[in-house]
Amino acid sequence: MTEPDLLHTTATDLRLATFRLARRLRRERASDNISDAQFAVLASLRAHGRLAIGELAQRERVSAPTMSSSVDALAHAGLVLRVPAEDDRRRVYIEITDAGTAIVSATVQKHDAALAAALAEFDFSEQELRTLQEAAALMRKVAER
Repeated sequence: MTEPDLLHTTATDLRLATFRLARRLRRERASDNISDAQFAVLASLRAHGRLAIGELAQRERVSAPTMSSSVDALAHAGLVLRVPAEDDRRRVYIEITDAGTAIVSATVQKHDAALAAALAEFDFSEQELRTLQEAAALMRKVAER
């Protein structure tokens, strides 16, 4: 197999495995009242702190109006707050609340537990588990680019 063929085959295999795994993990939630997109907003705020709507939209690769709708729903649920900037009252930041943080933490714990349980169903050797750790690090590099 040539290098371009190997690259393409690897990309296809990773895409399929990643989508299937993501679909499986999405079923594990701490709250059924928020969408995947809304959860992503909460997770982004938890990871990066207070952000403006435009920054959130850019991070999540959606339009500002789409992000505004997500933030409206999250604010209505008490999961985020709108905080005016101290230096410019026209500028508003979005901040996660304690309730929002609790949902992210609980969902992440459920995801990790579900994935650990799925891995435990197989009798992976220590070397295979190390290989999965190495693959995770490589996938994170690609995802963060």
